[in-house]
Amino acid sequence: MNLKEYASYDGLGLADLVTRNEVSPTELAQTAQDAVDAIDGRVKAVVEVYDDRISKLDETTLGDGPFRGVPFLIKDVGGHEKGRKIEFGSRLCEGMVAEFDTNLIKLLRAAGVNVLGRSNAPEYSIAASAENLLYGNTSTPWQEGYSAGGSSGGAAAAVAAGIVPLAHGSDIGGSIRIPAAWCGGVGLKPSRGLISAGPVLDEAGFGLAMNFVQSKTIRDTATMLDCLSAPQSGDPFIVQRPPEPYAHYLKSSPKDLRIAWTADPLANMPVDPEVSSTTKAVALQLEELGYDIEEAKFPFDHEAASHAMAHFWFFGFHKRLDGYARKMNRKIGPDTLEPVVLAIYELARTMDPYKFLDSMDWLNNSRREIGGFFSKYDVLLSPSTAVPPPVHGPYGLNLPDFDPLDYMIHGDKPIQYSFPFNVAGAPAISLPLAMHSTGLPIGIQLAGRPAEDHVLIGLASVLEEAMPWIDRVPPLHVSNA
Repeated sequence: MNLKEYASYDGLGLADLVTRNEVSPTELAQTAQDAVDAIDGRVKAVVEVYDDRISKLDETTLGDGPFRGVPFLIKDVGGHEKGRKIEFGSRLCEGMVAEFDTNLIKLLRAAGVNVLGRSNAPEYSIAASAENLLYGNTSTPWQEGYSAGGSSGGAAAAVAAGIVPLAHGSDIGGSIRIPAAWCGGVGLKPSRGLISAGPVLDEAGFGLAMNFVQSKTIRDTATMLDCLSAPQSGDPFIVQRPPEPYAHYLKSSPKDLRIAWTADPLANMPVDPEVSSTTKAVALQLEELGYDIEEAKFPFDHEAASHAMAHFWFFGFHKRLDGYARKMNRKIGPDTLEPVVLAIYELARTMDPYKFLDSMDWLNNSRREIGGFFSKYDVLLSPSTAVPPPVHGPYGLNLPDFDPLDYMIHGDKPIQYSFPFNVAGAPAISLPLAMHSTGLPIGIQLAGRPAEDHVLIGLASVLEEAMPWIDRVPPLHVSNA
């Protein structure tokens, strides 16, 4: 199998070839290695490849799920697989090894994927751009030197460049959807609690963070959600599932949806005119398809959110880093942490715990306000990001003399449409529905009510058919290498 043929398939397409014995999982793994060798020197999406999962792959260890043998990358965050390195993109954790398997990695194995390496992410997944001093900056495959987004930027870039058809991502404030938008892929943040965060966590990020995948087709997204949304022993609550598997809704989007749309800024940063006009064009496309569409104002104060989250996300952050420092026998300082992260560490050490409680109050109030909006509408259509991919640098963590509160406000401006749905615990998906005149992708976001992921999958499938993207190939792609 050559690289062009390999990269033309989505995950289910490759798995079907394995099922029909037209290609073996080992051959797919070796082709994925060829893909890394061909293009990753410019994209910088992959930070490690597992040799024992390629030329020495034991195919009997692969699960029998719908993605059996499909090459897959795990994000360099969370420590999901026992015995594998987990470095969080940080010099402080360089060489650290995970001590246990998470529920996520067990579910991924059952799905059948071959986890054959790690993807790049910013230090501790804090930034909206996958840039770090340990492994370098990940570029969107659409233009070298421009951000792939973050924090799951390595994952999204690897998928867009044709290295793998699927990759793990996580999202605490947009970290699946932002890189999907800036790399031209599909990125769903599932509903809160839908995918287990166990065994050592009840919920990741105090309930704001979710694990899932970067993909390039809605059918891969839906089928993987069926694989990963299996309740696990000890999970704190079970999220209601739809009557049918998620993949069933690929062809059954209800026409009676009430869809609101907006391209109004949620923060003190204007929306790029082409992003705004694309959002309106998608709304008109849905109206032509028979949906009830209405322009509406979405209730969210992003600057207030940025202030609140600085005292929420980073509560106890110093304790976590102190633990890593002891484990790795390193000292916390400018040689082990990037400037913004070091400033956040110092903020956490002196944080007033009442500010954490105030932030919890803000979250509750904002969640109720968003819930009120969705009592009138079923879906909100908006930009995924306010602007197309920026150059590397302005939104990374290697910025001196940045107060953490100022950095939060600064870093959140281009990604202002993401965070409301982490607050709400609601599903949201970024779709690559257009291209900017600069040759960079434009992502459009659909968001809905908690536990109504299937509604978004159905509507996304309609848009995938009406405004197809699968044939778009970026310049930095294995088929061009």
